[in-house]
Amino acid sequence: MYHIKNILIISLLAIIVSGCSSVRELKIFETEVPRAPLNLPHPEAAKMEPLQWVIITSENAEEVFAKLKEQGKDPVLFGLSDKDYEFLSKNFAQIRAYMIKQRQVIDQYKDYYENEETDK
Repeated sequence: MYHIKNILIISLLAIIVSGCSSVRELKIFETEVPRAPLNLPHPEAAKMEPLQWVIITSENAEEVFAKLKEQGKDPVLFGLSDKDYEFLSKNFAQIRAYMIKQRQVIDQYKDYYENEETDK
C-alpha cells in the first residue's frame, strides 16, 4: 500500500510539472484588435408643433379675444415683455448651439472609431 501511494504521488507530481511546460506566452500588446464601428445615428431634429403667435396690444385686445371666442378657443393670455421675449430667443439660440456641438462630438467619435486612415 505504501508503494502504491508513492507511485501515485510521483505520477501526480509528474503531471503537474509537465502541465506547466505547455503554458504559452501571451501576446497582449502584439495583437491589434480593429475598432468596432460606433453605429451612432445623428440625433433627429426635434419635431415642433406649429404655433400661431397673436400679438395683442391695448388697441386690438377686444377684437383678438372676440376672434378667439368665434374660433372656439379659450381666450387666455400668456404674456412676455419685450425683454423676456429676447431672453426666450437667446435660450433657443443656446439650445441650437448646444445641439450643433453635440453633433460635432458624435462626428468626431465616429471619425476616430470608424476612419480607416487613422489606423495606418
